[in-house]
Amino acid sequence: MRYEIGQANRLGNRHSNQDRFKAIESEHGVLLVLGDGMGGQASGEVAAQLLIDTAEGIYLDQGDAVRDVARLFRAIILTAHHRIIEWGARQNPPVTPGSTAVLCLLQQGDAYWAHVGDSRLYVFHHGLPIYRTVDHSYVEHLYQKGRISRSEQESHPGRNMITQCIGCQQMEPEITLAKPVSLKEGDVLLLCSDGLWAPLDDAQMGTILETHPLQQSLDLMTEQAERNSYPRSDNISVIALRFISNDEPVATTPAAKNGARKRAANEDPVKSAIAQIEEVLKEYEQEIGNKKTGSRDQGD
Repeated sequence: MRYEIGQANRLGNRHSNQDRFKAIESEHGVLLVLGDGMGGQASGEVAAQLLIDTAEGIYLDQGDAVRDVARLFRAIILTAHHRIIEWGARQNPPVTPGSTAVLCLLQQGDAYWAHVGDSRLYVFHHGLPIYRTVDHSYVEHLYQKGRISRSEQESHPGRNMITQCIGCQQMEPEITLAKPVSLKEGDVLLLCSDGLWAPLDDAQMGTILETHPLQQSLDLMTEQAERNSYPRSDNISVIALRFISNDEPVATTPAAKNGARKRAANEDPVKSAIAQIEEVLKEYEQEIGNKKTGSRDQGD
């Protein structure tokens, strides 16, 4: 399995960075993890780091390909939750740190993910956001109930309130688990904190990913997100993986690449865009049809 990973982080207009993320690689796959420590709680960065440390320990202890991914995700999230609670109780005075959590396992070309809170996972195919996690937040709850519109979410006074987190309280969080998705060449898995997705929409992120190399794309995204949200920019974190292949790549000659570029340049852009969308819908028809099942994350 071949892939490339990129990551970027900016402090924003904050005094400390409470985001944490990591790509944890093994011979059987790679686990991407991101946590956004809750700024309204003491030691949010500790909660996010405990998530990363817990994920790394549990995943690397597997010793083989993961057979029960849902069990793995629950073990990581709930173990991290209890470790955060226990750590907070040992402080003097006691504190109640918390964090969001989003995890994605790539194994044999299949992507699995789970999340708690409003940190997000996206799957982009040729710049199109095929899947996105649904936030555990107050404004998302209002939207799902039909009480506010998408545009009203951005300016709602409760837009920063999340309904699920790890840590904070003794009650275990509700975890949203996704069914696996088979990735295709060039697909991008992107995990990010709300410091990135709040100032940028899905289309902006997709356009940047489609027109720049992966690491440059992430650098451009975080820079633009910070600029768009100045002077109230949050911590901005993103980690992404571009899937290349399950097999060794076939060499492509410069002549073949140049021919492909010339053909692309001669295409009608409108017809090309329509054909691309139709191709994506066809490729993902089965997955999109399944997104309405109970625990499945929704695609955009």
